[in-house]
Amino acid sequence: MRRRPATFRKFLNTFVVGVSGFSALVGLFFLGWILLEVVLKGASALSIGFFTKLPAPPGVPGGGLANAIVGTILMTALAVLIGVPLGILGGVYLSEFGEDSKIASTIRFASNVLMGTPSIIVGVFIYAIMVYPIGHFSGYAGAVSLAVIMLPVVVRTTEDMLRMVPNALRESALALGAPRWKVTFQVVFRGAKSGLLTGVLLAIARVSGETAPLLFTALNSPFWMKSLFGPTANLTVTIFNYAMSPYKDWQRQAWGASLLIMAGVLSVTIISRLYLRGRNKR
Repeated sequence: MRRRPATFRKFLNTFVVGVSGFSALVGLFFLGWILLEVVLKGASALSIGFFTKLPAPPGVPGGGLANAIVGTILMTALAVLIGVPLGILGGVYLSEFGEDSKIASTIRFASNVLMGTPSIIVGVFIYAIMVYPIGHFSGYAGAVSLAVIMLPVVVRTTEDMLRMVPNALRESALALGAPRWKVTFQVVFRGAKSGLLTGVLLAIARVSGETAPLLFTALNSPFWMKSLFGPTANLTVTIFNYAMSPYKDWQRQAWGASLLIMAGVLSVTIISRLYLRGRNKR
């Protein structure tokens, strides 16, 4: 076999490394630019009134987004309660029980398709099965639409993380007489807990900025919500409405809401990582 000159291989390696590094720097540059822009324009909108007051009427300065903040937290929490357990159980089945069966292959295919489905299609689907039959928008419909978006992300990340756990751990626990379900939840899960948490955080980050599905399900409201059975205020739809308005004060509050969402996702990620790091050191 004729060997290629080492000079060409070194040049090709250097070229590929250089292009990869440049691409990473370009991505980091635009990410930093976006973060800086959101912080600079959104910080001026944050105040006590922003977190405690209801939205002001159009053209009237002042007011806040307290109802939208509460609505977003409740709908996201409900979506996590629906989507995360189902996603983790689905990932456990694919990794530990279904493996290469036809049912597992079908679930993987459906999960991949759902992961690539535009969120507005999910919103229209939930509108057709939950909003239209009832006759009004609701926070529960919004939470279900977010849970549907979260589901395939959690399923695939759970399967991938569990498959990375060495089989020797499973075999050792089974050899000691532990039942399969206990091996999965007490041995395999401990070995993959960092990856499982990452998957959940990715799913939360995935839905934290979704607007289209909430336009068809939860809509919005300028008032305090009495329950999740009616139209529910949320930050993403509020950002959409305020950013498109001609009022400078509303546009400023839209930047503030964007900063709040970004800071919330970042805070949850950092706190979760610190918690896991502290548990691993014990």
